Amino acid sequence: MLEIDESSQERLQATQKVTVIGAALNFLLAIGKTLFGFIAQSHALIADGIHSLSDLLSDALVYFAAKHAHQAPDSDHPYGHGRFETAATMGLGIILLLVAVGIGWDAAHRLFEPDELLQPTTLAIYVAILSVAVKELLYHYTMHVAKRINSEMLRANAWHHRSDSVSSVVVVVGVGGTLAGLPYLDAIAAIGVGLMIAHVGWEIGWPAFQELVDAGLEEERVALIRKTIFDVGGVQEIHMLRTRKMGGQASVDVHVLVDPWLSVSEGHMISQMVMERLMEEIEEVVDVTVHIDPEDDEVAAPSKGLPLRNRAEEDLDSCWADIEQAGRRQRTILHYLDGKVDVDVYFDYADYQDPQQAKALQEALQSALGRKPEFGTIKVFFGRTH
Repeated sequence: MLEIDESSQERLQATQKVTVIGAALNFLLAIGKTLFGFIAQSHALIADGIHSLSDLLSDALVYFAAKHAHQAPDSDHPYGHGRFETAATMGLGIILLLVAVGIGWDAAHRLFEPDELLQPTTLAIYVAILSVAVKELLYHYTMHVAKRINSEMLRANAWHHRSDSVSSVVVVVGVGGTLAGLPYLDAIAAIGVGLMIAHVGWEIGWPAFQELVDAGLEEERVALIRKTIFDVGGVQEIHMLRTRKMGGQASVDVHVLVDPWLSVSEGHMISQMVMERLMEEIEEVVDVTVHIDPEDDEVAAPSKGLPLRNRAEEDLDSCWADIEQAGRRQRTILHYLDGKVDVDVYFDYADYQDPQQAKALQEALQSALGRKPEFGTIKVFFGRTH
């Protein structure tokens, strides 16, 4: 198995550090808010404590996913393990949605059963205010690391912290309203917490689902990729540009149109330059596949069914059997263009006598291929061949 590169190792360590800190704080908050929720008789604070418990579970999921997502490619995962991060992000969204449904269902039930409504005390407000402060600090810290290492999974977890912070603000409002003589407000606040949690769950879960089904990069990123490719010398046009996300990274597939008469090595050089430019200039791009096209295969006649070299050489020998000079050709280059095989034939310069004879040879070779519609234009060249 390949070793994790230095940047991936740094990314993993940063993810694990922020996750462990978040897990420790979430554990304390989950226990504290749930316990004081019962002591202070606040349904909203209890719901907020359960939300913090879901944060703790999400931290465990993030830690597990980070460990696997940053492993190097192997035989079972040739494109790497970045989708582990995507799956974890979607898992976080699902957890949030389930927590929201549970909190909302219980709070709604209590609204229709007045005897089950809790009567909170001012202690609930103080605990909620402390939770807001802690979770806001945790949100900003996690988001800072997420931006630095470009991790959608950490961004999702940061918003999970922020949702807990906002829900604590709602708890303060709900408890305050109940203490002011509105007994239903605490349960209503709990429902509000549930709705906010559901919204955050959808916001982070849906993009992750889109990524798992191979949705492409955003339009502005694709436009930047196109510009970067066109900036490479020798690129005439591009088509079949496809992108897909893998965690905080992305891969690109593209067909690049070049001059049809370029050498194989020059075409390869252009493709290599496209790969290097994209990975250097587009931050999230880590894998690029370039297909070099000598013609626009979206509009040109297909080359399917045309003979490959071995059979083409046999066909040429058969058609040119009566042309003595054809047997002395030194090199044959085949060009598969517009549904035909164009042929460049090279002879030693010693066979060259005058332009008229060269033209006559070319016409004879062309005419002899008349019964082979798969062949196109014949060109004759004279010179040293080695």
